[in-house]
Amino acid sequence: MENNKDAGDEPPRSPMADPTESDPKLETKSETDSQPPPNEGGEDAESAEKKEETGEDVIDDPPLSTPLSLEKAHEDMDQFLETLKQKEEASVEMPVFLDKFLDLVEDKIARYDAGDDRADDSSLLEAVSRISSLMKTVQTQHQPEPLMNRIGSIQQRAMTYLEEDFRLLMEQYRNATESDPGGHDHKGKHVEEQPQEDSENAPEESELDFPGYSEETISSLKEIAGEMVAGGYTAECCQVYMTSRRNAFDDALQKLGFEKFSIDEVQKAHWETLSREMIPSWINTFKQCAAVYFPGERRLVDEVFADRPELAAGIFSNLCRGVVIQLLNFLEGTAMTKRAAEKLFKLLDMYETVRDVIPKMDELFSEEHVAEELKTELNLAKSRLGEATISIFGDFENNIKSDTGKTPVPGGAVHPVTRYVMNYLNTSGDYKETLEQVFKEHSKIERADSTSRPHGESQGQNGKEDEKAAASPFAAQVMRVMDLLDSYLDSKAKLYKDSSLTSFFMMNNGRYILQKIKGSIEMAQVMGDNWCRKRSSELRAYHKKYMRDTWHKVLESLKHEELTVNGKVDKPKLKERFKTFNALFDEIHRTQSSWVVKDGQLQSELRVSISAVIIPAYRAFLGKYAQVLDPGRQTEKYIKYQPEDIENYIDELFDGKPHQSIAKRKT
Repeated sequence: MENNKDAGDEPPRSPMADPTESDPKLETKSETDSQPPPNEGGEDAESAEKKEETGEDVIDDPPLSTPLSLEKAHEDMDQFLETLKQKEEASVEMPVFLDKFLDLVEDKIARYDAGDDRADDSSLLEAVSRISSLMKTVQTQHQPEPLMNRIGSIQQRAMTYLEEDFRLLMEQYRNATESDPGGHDHKGKHVEEQPQEDSENAPEESELDFPGYSEETISSLKEIAGEMVAGGYTAECCQVYMTSRRNAFDDALQKLGFEKFSIDEVQKAHWETLSREMIPSWINTFKQCAAVYFPGERRLVDEVFADRPELAAGIFSNLCRGVVIQLLNFLEGTAMTKRAAEKLFKLLDMYETVRDVIPKMDELFSEEHVAEELKTELNLAKSRLGEATISIFGDFENNIKSDTGKTPVPGGAVHPVTRYVMNYLNTSGDYKETLEQVFKEHSKIERADSTSRPHGESQGQNGKEDEKAAASPFAAQVMRVMDLLDSYLDSKAKLYKDSSLTSFFMMNNGRYILQKIKGSIEMAQVMGDNWCRKRSSELRAYHKKYMRDTWHKVLESLKHEELTVNGKVDKPKLKERFKTFNALFDEIHRTQSSWVVKDGQLQSELRVSISAVIIPAYRAFLGKYAQVLDPGRQTEKYIKYQPEDIENYIDELFDGKPHQSIAKRKT
């Protein structure tokens, strides 16, 4: 075996292929040293003489009458090193058996290099431990340079093999994951990919399987790391560990579907791709990292570097920080994309993810300065998302105000903007607590929309609700949006030339708004009972106005006044009244059967209220005056409807389907 030494060092010593083989040097030593043992309790004369001449302690070599084994050499080295601890001299003469120990270690390394003794890692670790201790000792003393070089060379070779072993053991996580392409561990559990909706409970099951090393492997990693650190090879050990675990994290992120993207790449991505694929993957990855991978990584590093907690903390911090920064870069890129109302809820999902991760990160990073630094970065990221949320809500208001279309919605139906706004607010209600938090944190940020109606304009309108809004920035925001929507609908209602259709439109949209608010627990809490009662009162007013504008003339035609002159019915006036009723009812039916009420309850309420007013009046009028008309063609000409017909035709109103004129049906 070649010894890597400088040309000026001692010539290489032949390693012992077998401890039982004879060594020329050993035989020579045995012959020259085969002297009678010193007198019991006395001191060897030569040693005593040497001590007398030099003034140094001389440590006796062990008897070498038999070949020295590595195990025996370990014992002798332990004794020698222990003796050195008790000596105060700056220089101690190295015992003769030291050379033999170094020969044996070199032989062990050579065998290890050839692959013969790789199963016996423990003996190599023991040898390395003593070599490291010896190296520290000779560095503090005035020992010959060749000896120091030889010890250093042996230590370097040994550490090289330990480093390689450490790397191979660290790579064993790949065997656990690559053996099952589906991402299942040996127990059949699905480790990597978890359904997003079950992310809260999934970590408890898979956490036990990450990072996937056996107890035996972790024990070996701990032993090797301990020897490398003790021998001064901390940097090499940490480098191997960090490289392997970074690769492991990259594999884990890839299996979770998360890819590395620069901030610029995220900004340029299509929103549809971001919202449907990239953001859900990011959320799942961040949650899994905080719940599974980071805790598992913390346990692993704490076990491998159990004797060096500061070192373990530093490795864990650097490793996880790199992953967190990668995740936060994606967040920043998303927050910097062009503002749009439809992006709000995905940004809130990301906001909640970061918010919920922060406490978990505090638990994992016990070191105060590291925890504070990471917490600051996470809070800054959360703040950027909050600012984007505030900005999007401002844009949402502007979208309502910017719609200046002059075309009324056909049939007084619920306006598309009404549906959009209410669905948007109801979905916002699902994020009520989060939005409340966002608006409170950013309550001092000036709104970009300087034309937004100040909250003070609505003071006094809602009573206690205004006080509630003042205490709740999100409630104030919602009420501001509702005020904008009301103003918007007022302007759209004025586009109708028919006053009854105007009332119908406001009633229809108002009912939709109220039902949406009542249908959401969160939004009902935000708006409050007073607002709901006030809105119900407004709807009743619109209902009454519609009835008056539409059916008042119909009822006027059924009045009995002025039909009797001198006790006799004025037939021409009676005929005119029947003709007026028929024409009005026919026109209302023709027109309002195409009006749209999608709310089944409102549709039924309208039909019932119309029937309750019209049918009794018509039945009474018909019962009193039908016999006045001559039977036959005259009756058929003026009396077109029976009460049952009126009821059936009323039931055709507001279904959004234009019906043929009643008169044409009868011809």
